Amino acid sequence: MDTEPLPTFTNDPGPNFTEVLRALAPNLLPGAGIGGVAAATPFEHPHGTTVVAIRFADGVIMAGDRRATAGYTIAGRRMDKVMAADDYSGVAIAGSAGLAIEMVKLFQVNLEHYEKIEGEPLSLEGKANQLAALVRGNLPAAMQGFVVVPLFAGFDNRRDRGRVFSYDATGGKYEELDFQANGSGSVHARNWIKAGWSEGMTRDGAVDLAIRSLFAAADEDVATGGPDLVRRIFPSIAVITADGFDMLDDTVVAERSQALLAGPERGGNEGDSGS
Repeated sequence: MDTEPLPTFTNDPGPNFTEVLRALAPNLLPGAGIGGVAAATPFEHPHGTTVVAIRFADGVIMAGDRRATAGYTIAGRRMDKVMAADDYSGVAIAGSAGLAIEMVKLFQVNLEHYEKIEGEPLSLEGKANQLAALVRGNLPAAMQGFVVVPLFAGFDNRRDRGRVFSYDATGGKYEELDFQANGSGSVHARNWIKAGWSEGMTRDGAVDLAIRSLFAAADEDVATGGPDLVRRIFPSIAVITADGFDMLDDTVVAERSQALLAGPERGGNEGDSGS
């Protein structure tokens, strides 16, 4: 029976799946083929908006609103911007939605491929470096307006603590000691977190702070979606600890969101809480 010949490589890609893909099918890389388009993006494409990551005593909280926008149009109301990278880390995306989702999927495969080849998971620092390389690889597309700026966070089993990393469009990686926010409403969210964050805060306190910060962002930034009580749309929230990555159920987030909306201290005005 005829079989396909095994692929050959000029340089051994090792456990890096991106290099395997670059050698065998570079057209499948995120942003492939965008470099030749006009300098000004010729059409409006969906963007993810506000995401946050907050370190607490036992790990990290990651959260994002659910709105995607294309210019002045709401392109989606239920976009999930917080995704697991592996069992102990996650990515929250802001920027060009399509490329960001492709990038996260490739990042997930990278981490799984590394573990299968090496027999052990990559360190959290190594994971952050791999994501930086993917963001850097998207630079030609970013120069055309298709920018992806993720947040990466996870539980570092070697240091026994949560860690948060942010990136710029060139792939620059920066570790944040306490928290960070990205996206169009990030300034408002970050200011709210700055006012409420404290060392050693509890899981519940960090979840409430993440929800409040997104409320505040939605109150000031039209691209950030606030809680929608009619459509039952609430933020996506993940908790990452030594027990792993846990995406909170929508009913739990809804209850917490509604309790905060009814309280005396909240991120936005109740009358502006719908999408």
